[in-house]
Amino acid sequence: MKELLKKIDYNNIPRHVAIIMDGNGRWAEKRGKLRTFGHESAVQSVKDVINGCKKLGIPYITLYVFSIENWNRPKQEIDKLMHLFHTNLKIHLEEIHKKNVKIMTIGEIERFSEKIQKELFFFEKKTKHNTSVTLILALSYSARKEILRATKNIAKKVCNGFCLLKDIDCSFFQKHLYTKDFPDVDLIIRTSGEQRISNFLLWQSAYAELYFTNILWPDFRKKDFFEAIINYQKRKRRFGNVK
Repeated sequence: MKELLKKIDYNNIPRHVAIIMDGNGRWAEKRGKLRTFGHESAVQSVKDVINGCKKLGIPYITLYVFSIENWNRPKQEIDKLMHLFHTNLKIHLEEIHKKNVKIMTIGEIERFSEKIQKELFFFEKKTKHNTSVTLILALSYSARKEILRATKNIAKKVCNGFCLLKDIDCSFFQKHLYTKDFPDVDLIIRTSGEQRISNFLLWQSAYAELYFTNILWPDFRKKDFFEAIINYQKRKRRFGNVK
């Protein structure tokens, strides 16, 4: 681990890292367990990347916890996941709070049960003054729906005379997204070997670097996170310009 840390350029740390936490089900199936066992076993990976962010001074991390498409999974798996949220959410978020982490959520949170919503809102309020890392949980999230939602809200403002078409630019549009208070994503990490973005932060990751690893999410550890950062630092980010 010390050798990895020596390779990191602390003057080139990403401000915002987003992770598609993929492979929980396959990890469990390889062990002859139910897919939900993989979700239960993924908590340590979350703790590791949060600690990794604290160690490197990365201020924002977004985790793709539950996509809006995940609601289409088998009812048994959904029910088990909701039970896990019910029983473990408070315990894990309390532990994260003790690390001075600010917790925020994006997505259609209203689709979850009232109890889960209350827990999430409680910890958002409880941690709002924490300063080490901002952890953004993407829950029941869809980038396409987020963009559509922003478009509809802007259209209403135009129709009601609150703004003009000439007022609408990228900066104006961005202020209507869930992530209006966060910087754009610098690095997207996806585990499990799949190489796609899966409707995740499409607007915010327009210039993000992409890092894919074959490691299944429950096996992803701090050293793997550091290796992703080292890989990111080898990239030449030109944002369409020539350097």
